[in-house]
Amino acid sequence: MTKIFIIEDDDKLSEHIKEYIERYDYEVVTVEDYKQIENQFYKINPDLVLLDINLPYYDGFYFCRVFRRKSTVPIIIISARTLEAEQVMGIELGADDYITKPLSLQLLLVKIKACLRRSCGKYTKKTSINVNGLKLDESNYKIFYKNKEVELSKNECKLIKKLMTQKDKIVTRENLLKILWDDTIFVDDNTLNVNVTRVKNKLRNIGIKKVIKTKRGIGYYFDSSLIDN
Repeated sequence: MTKIFIIEDDDKLSEHIKEYIERYDYEVVTVEDYKQIENQFYKINPDLVLLDINLPYYDGFYFCRVFRRKSTVPIIIISARTLEAEQVMGIELGADDYITKPLSLQLLLVKIKACLRRSCGKYTKKTSINVNGLKLDESNYKIFYKNKEVELSKNECKLIKKLMTQKDKIVTRENLLKILWDDTIFVDDNTLNVNVTRVKNKLRNIGIKKVIKTKRGIGYYFDSSLIDN
């Protein structure tokens, strides 16, 4: 899964961006400690960085220079600074794009996709996920466990991928519906239940039982502790 590192000291905006782009199947990491941004960057090794300019301790221009010393990761600057000279500075320091606030999340998403296309010729998404020996192969729509395998439909693959990548965390029903179906199309709530049941049955066929848990009225979560590695 493509990993995006948001470096934005407006907590409300950072969370708003995070929630929005997670709907499109990106993993999003935010700053833990503004004194340790550089260390966190190298630790998580993101596929793309969203970088604000006005930050505590050091500004975004500083981090743009620092990251470029050792990394070619795509960087999109998001800033309230609208002067052309500052936009030019950001690009010259190595940023791939510059978007000004107030932010259009739809435009930001388009720029994220464009940067990832330019950086690797396609969206930077892994084709396999492994949780305690349970392996999902997205390219072939198959899931494997202890020399057993089962084929998945496209939606079943999307569903189990989301739950596995967010293992041990609740994924809301709304989030899953947005991943599986177009927002503009009405989907009967029971349709999601049916797809979850199908995934549970297929996991049971390869020896994985009760790993998908229901949080009544909220959503589902993938309990990785129930997989015998």
